[in-house]
Amino acid sequence: MSQVIAHRGNSSVAPQNTLAALEAAWRAGAHAVEIDVQLTGDGQVVVLHDETLDATTDGTGEVASTDLRAIRALDAGGWFSPAYSGQRVPTFGEVVQLLETRPGTDLLLEVKGSWSVDQVRLVTDPVLEAGLEARVVVQSFWPETVAALREAAPGLRRALLVVHAPPDLLQVCAELGVVACNPHGLVLAQHPDLVDRLHRAGLQVMVWTLNDPEDWATALAMGVDAVITDRPDRMVGWLAARATDAPRVA
Repeated sequence: MSQVIAHRGNSSVAPQNTLAALEAAWRAGAHAVEIDVQLTGDGQVVVLHDETLDATTDGTGEVASTDLRAIRALDAGGWFSPAYSGQRVPTFGEVVQLLETRPGTDLLLEVKGSWSVDQVRLVTDPVLEAGLEARVVVQSFWPETVAALREAAPGLRRALLVVHAPPDLLQVCAELGVVACNPHGLVLAQHPDLVDRLHRAGLQVMVWTLNDPEDWATALAMGVDAVITDRPDRMVGWLAARATDAPRVA
């Protein structure tokens, strides 16, 4: 059965990339949570998707130009609902601590942008020190970042995110030593044979971001290993219903 990965946590019921969203995903039974990390102006790792603070906090400006103390003072929940006012932008260290106390849910960690080897150690070292390497896959759209992850922590599983399927995709994946190639849903629609090709190359496939049962069914029929979704609660229930309705073999 394909796994359910909660996109930015359970981002349909709690503000994305907050501890509340990660907790909600764990309680919903998601197999894993997907988060995004970026570097602050003073070189700290925070959990945010956008390059700017404007969309998901009450602050403004670029993440890379703002120090951690200023970011942590912002409200990262009120934009979503008054019930979540006071949620803060998490540090990566807080996510590691949450994982340690929430067994059964893994982490798909997206590193945003081009990071050096020393920079990626800010995420790989905490994972290794906590003994969580078996529960974490680190991914990026940037091949140079994936290469930096390989150098910093060769034993940590890596994945390449893609928005198209160039002819040399399998070669790139082999050179980077990734365990998974994770395409946008439209890529699979354009290349129906891609899942089979990636599987034959020994790679897992985690497709993003699918939110409708029709799309889930299509992806599962293709044989994907995981679906990244904004509705992990609904997909967990949908999978359970499918399992119940499946014909029993005597």
